[in-house]
Amino acid sequence: MKKRTTVIDLLNESVDKYAANPFLWEKKDKRFEAVTFAETRQKAHQLAGGLIALGVNTGEKVALLSEGRSLWITGELGILHAGAVNVPLSIKLEESNDLIFRIQHSETTYVIVSGGQLKKIRAITDSLPSVKKIIILDEQEKYEAKEIGLKEILEKGEKYLDEHPDAVIERTAQIKPDDLANIAYTSGTTADPKGVMLTHRNYTANVEQALSLMTITPSYRTLIILPLDHCFAHVAGFYSFMAFGASVATVQTGRSPMETLKNIPVNIKEFKPSILLSVPALAKNFRKNIEASIRSKGEKTEKLFNWAMKLAYKYNKEGYNKGQGWEILKKPVLALLDRILFKKVREAFGGNLKFFIGGGALLDIDLQRFFYAIGIPMLQGYGLSEATPIISSNSLDRHKLGSSGHLVKWMDLKICDPDGKELPDCEKGEIVIRGENVMAGYYKNEKATAETIVDGWLHTGDMGYMDGDGFLYVTGRFKSLLIASDGEKYSPEGIEEALADQSKFIEQVVLYNNQSPYTVAIVVPNKEQLKSFVTKQNIDWNLPEGKKVALRKVQAEIDEYKKEGCFSGQFPERWLPAAIAVVGEPFTEQNGLVNSTMKIMRGKVEKRYEARIKALFEQGAKDICNELNINEL
Repeated sequence: MKKRTTVIDLLNESVDKYAANPFLWEKKDKRFEAVTFAETRQKAHQLAGGLIALGVNTGEKVALLSEGRSLWITGELGILHAGAVNVPLSIKLEESNDLIFRIQHSETTYVIVSGGQLKKIRAITDSLPSVKKIIILDEQEKYEAKEIGLKEILEKGEKYLDEHPDAVIERTAQIKPDDLANIAYTSGTTADPKGVMLTHRNYTANVEQALSLMTITPSYRTLIILPLDHCFAHVAGFYSFMAFGASVATVQTGRSPMETLKNIPVNIKEFKPSILLSVPALAKNFRKNIEASIRSKGEKTEKLFNWAMKLAYKYNKEGYNKGQGWEILKKPVLALLDRILFKKVREAFGGNLKFFIGGGALLDIDLQRFFYAIGIPMLQGYGLSEATPIISSNSLDRHKLGSSGHLVKWMDLKICDPDGKELPDCEKGEIVIRGENVMAGYYKNEKATAETIVDGWLHTGDMGYMDGDGFLYVTGRFKSLLIASDGEKYSPEGIEEALADQSKFIEQVVLYNNQSPYTVAIVVPNKEQLKSFVTKQNIDWNLPEGKKVALRKVQAEIDEYKKEGCFSGQFPERWLPAAIAVVGEPFTEQNGLVNSTMKIMRGKVEKRYEARIKALFEQGAKDICNELNINEL
């Protein structure tokens, strides 16, 4: 490990090496425009000067709520250069209580907000008496009490630095590696938000660790399509690219969240990134779009594509063992297919994309095989906010599809049983790590910190094992096990993902068994697919009989995993749902049932549907065509 540095050191070292290189790219009108490394530091200094002139003190908390844009990154750098702590807030937080809690709990005294998110802050300003000023990134016709425009802050900064040219340098000289850089609130999957305290050294250490697994060159470009408030985008995105003089672009902000989403494929094609960061939900959407595009080209193209994919799957195997034995004979055919077919598919990603880095949740091996086959490997990694976040990743040189890759350097990992005893390779237990990437703790939550960090070891709460080749496999949540009435335990994630991924009629699933007589499930169906299925039977969807046909189809999809079904034996039958509650509302960030990395928050789903779960153990509940389910459709 290198010397203990700060984020300020990281930027300064990069400017020394790559001053004229483009760093930040943003599309404002018709094309992407760049800001160099030197200009980025100058902008950070100017903003820091304005914040210092405004009265921001060392260690004060400044919340940042904005869509992804260059100003987000220079905003964080400006906050850090002022010696303050950034409290990044997700733009997907809609409910006032969520924003109020984070701003109040973090003891935030200044808020930086975009024009697009301003209404959320204005709606809760009266509940934030400790906030001294609200800095708005976009000019407004009218400013309310406490509000000030960024333009005025930058003018203050320019004037202040003219009068005090060493002010920012003196402020940054006081910053130590163990000083806080962020308080990043994680929704978690089972509990209320906790403020993860990430230091300057957490970030610079994890950048060094991440780069021990893969190489970035100054010519590399990435378009960050994930939320900038999450530390995955920080480390794997702009700070790692900063370290090697490479370029970072952000997605063009639309007039609505939907318009921003639609800009992603357009911007990818325009910017031609070398690497993309992704999470399973985005990867699945990319795959759906590719398959839809292939279908639109006609039956012959679709048949050729499907045949080529099957050939590639057999040749590639799990990546590390591709082309072995007689499979090597397929190599020339696949090279031809790549030129006439897969290369055209890759053009949708700009034509220069070398690989994806996947994180955020379990990524099923079929999805990895799909992208590997078309020539854009999805290199799955593993981490969590409390580890800043990267713990392991596959790389182009060393990968096994289905695994979460090799461990980063300068970090210790062990797999432990419920009593904390270390287990040997290939035995499943809780993933526990130690290293400079481990958070400083949870802000103002000593109890949760003490439960999570024990003798310097971070207990991740995730289940997994190391294989004999040094690859980590993550198998589910350690703390969200299904527990049968006889005490036997089982991780539900694999079953839940299989049910949702293998059936076009099922969108989301949460299994439940807390020492219960049998396992049950909360299922979010794909209503459009069910409606189409029912209509093709010449049955009216709006009649009770139509709803029953749809519900029986959902049951049939799940029964495929039971005895004599086409997926029989894939999972122990006792952990498959014996009773099902169908719910009409999807699990989303907006209703608080999915977090910012698209993980379903199991505890909150169980609480929301507590009455429905209880009803699943009552007489007649095993008949999916019950009144509660019919009403939900």
